[in-house]
Amino acid sequence: MSIYTVLPTISTSFIVISAVLVAIGWSLAIRRKLDAHKKVMLTGAVFALLFFIVYASRTAFVGNTDWGGPESLKPYYMTFLFFHIVLATVGAVFGITTITLAFRSRFARHRKWGRVTSIIWFCTAITGVMVYVLLYMLYPGGHTKPMLDVLFG
Repeated sequence: MSIYTVLPTISTSFIVISAVLVAIGWSLAIRRKLDAHKKVMLTGAVFALLFFIVYASRTAFVGNTDWGGPESLKPYYMTFLFFHIVLATVGAVFGITTITLAFRSRFARHRKWGRVTSIIWFCTAITGVMVYVLLYMLYPGGHTKPMLDVLFG
C-alpha cells in the first residue's frame, strides 16, 4: 500500500469510527446515561478531528486523487463529491456548535442541534466511504500535486 492509498484509508477509517461512536453516544443519551454519552461523543469528535488532520496533511503534503473513472461518469462524481464536501462542512459546523452548547450547559438546544447534527454526520460518513470506494477501489485515479508544491513551486 502506498502513501497515496494508506492515508485515505486511515482518514476514512477515522470518520467511520467517529460515526459509529456518534450512534453509540446517541443511544446512551436516549437511555439517559449522560456521563457515558459525553465520553463517547467527545471520543467521536476526536476521531473526526483526526480525520481532518490526516486529510488536510495529505492534501498539503501528498496531494489529492483525481477521478480515475470514465469521463462520462465524471460530472456525476463531481456533483456527488460537491454534495459530500458541503455536507461535511455543514456537519463540522453543526458538530462544533452542538459540543459548544453542551459545554455551556444549554442542554435543551444541545438536544435539538444534536439530533440534526448526528443525522448530518451519518450522511457525511456514508458519502465519505462512497467517495473512498469510488476513488480507491472502483476507479483508482491519478494524484495531483501537493498543495504546498502548487503554492510554493
